[in-house]
Amino acid sequence: MTLELDITPLSSWMPETPYPLLIAGPCSLETEEQALSTARELAKDKRVHVIRGGVWKPRTRPGSFEGIGSIGLEWMKKIKEETGLMVGTEVANAQHAENCLKADIDVLWIGARSTTSPFVVQEIADVLKGSDKVVMVKNPMNPDLSLWMGALERLNTVGLKKLVGIHRGFSPFQETKYRNYPGWKTYIELRRSMPNLPIICDPSHIAGKRELVGEISQKAFDMGFDGLMVESHIDPSCALSDAAQQFTPTDLFKMIDKLVIRKQTIEDAEFGSKLDQLRNRIDILDTELMELLSARSEIVNQIADYKKNNNVMALQIDRWTKMMNNRIDTANKLQLNDTFIKILFQLIHEDSVRQQTEYIDNME
Repeated sequence: MTLELDITPLSSWMPETPYPLLIAGPCSLETEEQALSTARELAKDKRVHVIRGGVWKPRTRPGSFEGIGSIGLEWMKKIKEETGLMVGTEVANAQHAENCLKADIDVLWIGARSTTSPFVVQEIADVLKGSDKVVMVKNPMNPDLSLWMGALERLNTVGLKKLVGIHRGFSPFQETKYRNYPGWKTYIELRRSMPNLPIICDPSHIAGKRELVGEISQKAFDMGFDGLMVESHIDPSCALSDAAQQFTPTDLFKMIDKLVIRKQTIEDAEFGSKLDQLRNRIDILDTELMELLSARSEIVNQIADYKKNNNVMALQIDRWTKMMNNRIDTANKLQLNDTFIKILFQLIHEDSVRQQTEYIDNME
C-alpha cells in the first residue's frame, strides 16, 4: 500500500544549504555551559541546520541519568538566540510537548519507545494540533512498519505537515557489531509506502560507537536518506549518556568531510542504457530464483507426504542444524554474507515447516 501524506516539503522549512539535513548536538544536555559551548562549535559549520539536545532521557532501567528536565529548554532558547539555528529535542509524553510549545522549540521528535504506544503518540499529536512545528518520528524498537506509519498518520491527521521519519535501528535479535540492528529493509518499505515522507538516519544510535558512525552515515546517503541526526558533545569522555557514540564537534566535521553525497540519477543516455542492462539481468535471475523456490516447494510437499505416511513429525531439529551449518559453509566459500544467508534460510525453513504441517493437516 502506498500512502501519500499531506506533507510540507523539507526544502520549504530547512535552511538553504547544498548539504542534506544535518541535526547535531549532545545526547543529553547536562549543564548550561556544556550545552552552549557545544552549540557554538557546531554552529561554526554551515552544514549544521538544527542543534539537538536531550532534555528528558527515558532510560530502560531507573538509576541512570534521565535528563536535566525542563530547565534544559531555557538553554535551548539561548542556543537558538545566539546561533540563529533551529533547536530540537525528544518528547516522550504530552506534558513534554506542552513544555516545548511554551519554549518555542522548533523541532520535536518522538523516540523509539514512545512510537511503540499509539496512545502516547495520539496524546502528543493532540497537544501539537494547530502548531507549525517540525515533528519527527523514530522507528519503534522492533521492526513494526505499521506502528511507524501509524504514528506518522496520527500526527498528519491533526494537521501537522512538517513531518520526518528517523531511522535509528532496531533492538538486535542477535549479536552484531552495532548497538541496534540497522534493518534497512524496514526503511525501504517506509520509503515505498510513504514516498513523499522525508526520512533521515540516526547513525549514532545504530552504531553505538563513534568509529562506526561514518560507515553507517555513508550507507544512509548511498540509500537515499534525506539527512542525518548525529550526536556531538564538547567532551564526550565526560558525557552522562551514550559517551561512546558521541563526537566532539571537530571530529564530527572530519567524519562528515569524508562522506560522499550521491545523486539519485543522472541524465546520461549511456549510463541509463547500462543500468537497464544490469537491472534486466537482475530481473532474469530473480525469476530463476523464484522458479527454484517453486521446485523446492514441490519437493517439500513430497517430503510431507512421506512423513505423513510414516507418522513422522514435520520439524526435525538435527536436520535443520546440519542444513544450516552446510548453507553457512557454502556461503563462506561463495563469499556471500553469512548473516544474510542465515536469515534467508531461516525464512525458507520456517515456510517449509509451515507448508509441511498444512499439507499433513489437509490430508487428515
